[in-house]
Order: sequence, then structure tokens, then C-alpha cells
Amino acid sequence: MARARSDSPLLFEMVDKPDFSIETKAMADGLWPVAGMDEAGRGPLAGPVVAAAVVLNPANIPEGLDDSKRLTHLQREALFLKILGSALSVSMASISAEGIDNSNILKASLEAMRRAAAGLSLQPKLALADGRDVPPGLACEGRALIKGDQRSQSIAAASIVAKVMRDRMMCGCGGHHQHYGFEVHMGYATVRHRTAIEAHGPVARLHRTSFAPFRLGGAEVVEEEESFAGLE
Repeated sequence: MARARSDSPLLFEMVDKPDFSIETKAMADGLWPVAGMDEAGRGPLAGPVVAAAVVLNPANIPEGLDDSKRLTHLQREALFLKILGSALSVSMASISAEGIDNSNILKASLEAMRRAAAGLSLQPKLALADGRDVPPGLACEGRALIKGDQRSQSIAAASIVAKVMRDRMMCGCGGHHQHYGFEVHMGYATVRHRTAIEAHGPVARLHRTSFAPFRLGGAEVVEEEESFAGLE
């Protein structure tokens, strides 16, 4: 029996800039609208995981869309505004640190993407997810694309929106908790962040206590006064 052809790029295939070819083929197959989905914040020790879903306007796709990790801060901010101003629909969702601790980061990431897709004002017929997994519970067909943010402009747009929104959330956290430098490292495990945790302890409902080093015997969680309901 013939093996199914993988949707992943070949091992030595050079991935350049994302394009709209996957979406164009879907349109020809009667699958339109097409939404791209991606998340930001799987690896940090603190903060939410944030997902976005974007339905681009085929007649008005912003130039320069790419994997958010391959763009500078200023490029992401500029493209974020262009995406919001030109896309047919944009939606964002997040799962808090508590939500991550109560399940796991993979499940939380997929659930955030599902929620983002569900929040679109234009119901997609196909949702393209960056990575290996299709979020369960989608209301439409879903496809997972490895390195999707480097292949699909819709996913690239979602990656930019998710990254910019999460960075803005973490900058807000930095204003509330000035010892930690969240506005600089965005919750990742930098030396500055780890040093602050050792000195002041983790912040309740903001640090992911299921992650190392907390689950390996870190300091007691510091109760915070501010509500982080906006990060749910």
C-alpha cells in the first residue's frame, strides 16, 4: 500500500518566505474562508500562552509577512497594525498560567488556538495550525503545518498578532511587578528572571508553577494583590 505523502517540508528543502499558495489551493477546492492559527509563549516560565486566528484578504495581503521570530520588534509592530487594518477577520485568545498548570502547555496552546478560531467574525471552512497538531474541537476542517509560519501567510500573520499581543501583556505585567523585568524578557528563563525568582519568589497566577524550577523545589509562591483576569 502506498504511503501517504507528508505535508511537512523535505529535510533539505529551503524554506524561504511564506506565500498564499496553500490558501489559494484551498479556495480552488471550495474551502474558503481559510484561517491561519498560531500561538506565542509556549516556553516561558511566566505569563499566558496567547493564540491568534487570522483570515487574510486575498486582495490586500500586507507585504513582509513572515514567522514572527524572524522579524524585529519594530517590524512586528508595523505588520500587526497592517494586519488589523486589512484582514477580513482577526481573533485572539489566551490561557493563563493557572490554566497551563491545570493541564499542560500543549493542551493549553491548542485550546487557545481553538478559542481564537471560534472568535472569528467570519466562520472559516479550513483552519491552518502551525505545528504538528490540529486543535481538537474546531468547528471546521483543520490542518497542521510544520513550520507553517514560514510557509503560509495566514499562519505568519497569526504568529505576528499572537506575539505582539503577548509581549504587550508581559510589558503590562512588568509595570505591576518591577522586580522581575517581564517587559524585557517576556517571562522567559533569562538569568535576570531566574535571579529575581530566587530573590522574590514566583508570583501567584503569573508564574507557571508546573514548570521547572518551581516543581523542582523552588521558593513559595508570593500572593499578588492585582487580578490577572485579563490574562485568562
